[in-house]
Parts: sequence; structure tokens; C-alpha cells
Amino acid sequence: MNSKKYNNIKLAVGISETVLLFVLTFLFLYMGYSKKLSDFLYSYVESDYVVLILFTILTGLAASIVLFPLNFYSSYILEHKYNLSNQTLLKYFTEGIKSTLVSGAIGLPILILFYFILKEFGDNWWLVFAIAMFFVSVILSQLFPIVIFPIFYKVKPIEDEELKERIKTLAKDAGLKVQDVYSFDMSKNTKKANAAFTGLGKTKRIILGDTLLSSYSKDEIETVIAHELGHYKKKHIVKNILYGTVNSFVLFFVISVLYKSTIPWFGFSSINEIAALPLLTLWAMLIGLIQTPIGNMLSRKFEYEADQYAVESTRKPNSFIQTLNKLTEQNLGDKEPHPFVEWFFYSHPSIKKRISAIKDFIQSKSIIEESQFQEQMN
Repeated sequence: MNSKKYNNIKLAVGISETVLLFVLTFLFLYMGYSKKLSDFLYSYVESDYVVLILFTILTGLAASIVLFPLNFYSSYILEHKYNLSNQTLLKYFTEGIKSTLVSGAIGLPILILFYFILKEFGDNWWLVFAIAMFFVSVILSQLFPIVIFPIFYKVKPIEDEELKERIKTLAKDAGLKVQDVYSFDMSKNTKKANAAFTGLGKTKRIILGDTLLSSYSKDEIETVIAHELGHYKKKHIVKNILYGTVNSFVLFFVISVLYKSTIPWFGFSSINEIAALPLLTLWAMLIGLIQTPIGNMLSRKFEYEADQYAVESTRKPNSFIQTLNKLTEQNLGDKEPHPFVEWFFYSHPSIKKRISAIKDFIQSKSIIEESQFQEQMN
């Protein structure tokens, strides 16, 4: 029952962090500290954009300090307690600083762009910013595999030529041209295993964690990659982009209406006031409560479809089921979470439901193992 206890603790800490951040942000606004900080910064700086950057850095730093005990417990102590982490304490902080710097390098320009749009377009900021974020997300998706990801991991082509050819054949069958297949040193941080299909356009890449390569057979890895390619074949990537785009337009519109109508509650008179901006965070968090289960329901549907594609394309259902069980055990996943927890928080169906769905699919399509198929052919 270690896996259930581990996941329950992770969930409890995650919820606690969210609730604490919401309460602190509300009190920061309600008690006037946001206005006081803004006034203090304006007493030294005239530029709205410099004040915005300083305001964001200071509030972000304060929030990080307050939330650090929970974050450290969840991401370091708990991972070591359950023997899932390979990080030293020094590496933990080094990776954290690196992540903060990269997030800042990406986030601050977006923040400045947002504030520029807010000032220039007034009540219509939500429409312009949603359009801008669509293009930003596309650019970041293209840059992630070749620029951002290598900052955190060493990426190199896999050396196993047989496995590489198997994966390339799967990719070709899925309608995807792959120049190479890559591995990354996932083991430097964790004992967990994973693989992914990432990027857009010419930057599309199949990447496998070295923990996956070292612990799984070629057949098992093949089924994992087939699942990832299933997302491409079933156009889940395009569908997610479309869903995300529509979702962001709706999200920003609703937030803009709520934001404008509630700033007087905290003594603000203009949507441009930097001190009022944390109110956007409050509304985004509340609306996120509604959007989270909706997005997860769509994601789980896509996972079932990708599972079916993996079984059809490899004809290795037993290997796939075995792999799912091994991954769940290695990553300490909860095989049967509480129904509400799964519905609200899980982007993937529970492993028990996935395996049940795979078995039903095999029977409905009369799919047999590739080895048995070859025997019948002979």
C-alpha cells in the first residue's frame, strides 16, 4: 500500500500548497499590502514596467519562501523516503535555481507583453492576449525539444540500432518521419521511467528516459512508443492545441469580466494598476477548479485511444499490459485511486481501468499476440 500512501500524501501537499497560495494572495490584496508594495516601488522607480518586474520578483520570492517547506517535503523528502529520487541536496537546489532562471527568462517577457496589451487595449485585452499566447505556445512547443529540454537533460541518439529501427518503423506506420530517436539522462534525478513524443514541425522528437532503456525489453519499449505515436496518429496533439486555444479565449474573457467587476472590492479603480494584478491570479485559480476535471476527462479519453492504437500497431497486448504494470510499480502509481480523485485530478485513467479497457478491446477486435499470429501464419 506504499503507492496509495505516497500518492495520497502528494495530493494532500499539492492541495495544501494551492489553498495556502490562494489565501495568502487574497490577504495580500485585502489587507492592502499589494498597494503598499506598489507605492513603495513607485517611490523609487517611475517606469510602470520596471515596477511590474520588481513587484513580480518580490511577490514571487515571498511566495516561494512561504511555500518552500511544503514544496521541499513533496519534491525531495518524500521522493527519498519512498526511494524514488537520485538527487543529492546540492543537485536539488541547483536544478531548482536552473528551473527558476529558465521560467523567468520565458515568463518575464510574457508578463511584459501582457501588461503592454492590458494598457493599450483596455477591456479588450483578453482577446489580444489570447491570440498572442496562441503564437507563443506554438513557438515554445517548437523550441522545447531543441532549446529548453537540453538545458535540464543530456540528450543523445540511442545506441541500440535494432530498437531504433523498430521505433522508426512504428513512426513510419503512424505517418511520422523520424530522423533519429533520442534518450535523456532521466536517472540523474529520479528512479522513475518515462518516454515522450514532443515538439512540433521539424522539431518533433521521440525521447526515452535512460531508466526506461535500462529496465525494459525491446518489446515493452516498443509498446510505450506506440502509445505515444498513437497520440500523433489520432491527432490528439492538434486537438489539444485547438482545445487549449478555445479554452484560453474563454478563460481570459471570463477572467477579464470578473477582474474588472471585482477590483473595486479591494480599493482599486483601474485594471492597469499593478497592485491589482494579483486578483487575476485568484480568479484564474478559481476558474481552474472548474476547468481541471473537464480537461482531464478529454485527456483520459485520448489515453484510451492511444492505448488501443498501441495494441493494434504492435500486436503485443501482453507486452503492453506488462509494461503498464511495471511502469506503475516503478513510478509508484496508485493502481486504483478514489473515483473522485481520479475524475478530478488524473489526466490518465487508473492503470486498472486502462488494462480492463485494453482486454475488452482485444476481445472485441480479436487481436492476438504477434508471436501467436506468426505461428498461425506458419
